[in-house]
Amino acid sequence: MTDIVSSEKRSKMMSKIRAADTKPEILVRKALHARGFRYRLHGRQLPGKPDIVLPKYNAVIFVHGCFWHCHDCHLFKWPKSREEFWKEKLSRNRLRDSQALDLLHDEQVRTLIVWECSLKGKGRLDFSSLVSTVSDWLQGCNNHKEIRGRSR
Repeated sequence: MTDIVSSEKRSKMMSKIRAADTKPEILVRKALHARGFRYRLHGRQLPGKPDIVLPKYNAVIFVHGCFWHCHDCHLFKWPKSREEFWKEKLSRNRLRDSQALDLLHDEQVRTLIVWECSLKGKGRLDFSSLVSTVSDWLQGCNNHKEIRGRSR
């Protein structure tokens, strides 16, 4: 299947996709800050460069986009063009995520993944309950948690 836009236009569109400071990430950060949590951003010294680092709680939070991290939800669909390229790229992303989580767990760092589908789309969760879940997890003792959108 051919692309419906020119390669120049596609390149311009793709260049606007952010790796950090995404809308879902900013939503979670602002809500945590409003609840009194203080954190560092984009822990470059840690495996996987977590989006939010909370040293006081020995915890990190990843806010994952469902497409870029191949999440099994309604927001993820395999691209129809350049299928082989995308399968390889997204599979590498998933492998890198898994390796980063393993390294963080080896270092006794607690990890939370907030999936994009929990914040938007038809399966999104109530935002205040999502933030309460994050807050409860931070103050608890569980080592790993994932927050996903509701499945239909």
